[in-house]
Amino acid sequence: MTELATLARPYATAVFKRAKETGTTTQWSDTLAFLAAVIEDRQIARAAANPDANKENFTSALLDLCRGNVVEGEGENFVRLLVANRRLELINIISEQFKQFRADDEGYIVADVSTAYPLDDAERDQITLVLQQALGKQPRLNVRVDDTLIGGVLIKAGDRVIDASIHGQIQRLAKRLYN
Repeated sequence: MTELATLARPYATAVFKRAKETGTTTQWSDTLAFLAAVIEDRQIARAAANPDANKENFTSALLDLCRGNVVEGEGENFVRLLVANRRLELINIISEQFKQFRADDEGYIVADVSTAYPLDDAERDQITLVLQQALGKQPRLNVRVDDTLIGGVLIKAGDRVIDASIHGQIQRLAKRLYN
């Protein structure tokens, strides 16, 4: 994974710089997210990874699939570049790195919050406040319900993980008992 992140970084950096120059960070975010979703299709991923595939035919088919969506102009050129360099499989990592560059630039942090139950507005506000104080940045919460947690929350923000779930507490207790 580290090697793939290293390969993806120059692409993500170049796209972010271009997006800042042209004031199109939102458009590029949408384009990269769309391409990441497209490449998750097994047939498309298999075709992208096939060294025997004709690059021009594959590029043309992929761009036809993307036309009418958020991939246009410079986004099409970016797809051509990735296909020509056989780097299309990096699009998920490029998209994630772009999101991180954008968050750093705009002063927020994306926090993935897993809960055992749906959060009400007061609980969301409390988590936002605690994360803002702990991280020094305005968090943007992505909340999802995870029944395996039993109770509590699991928060991933950047490289930090806050495990305040019952499941996590049981795992830590079991580890202490075995040691």
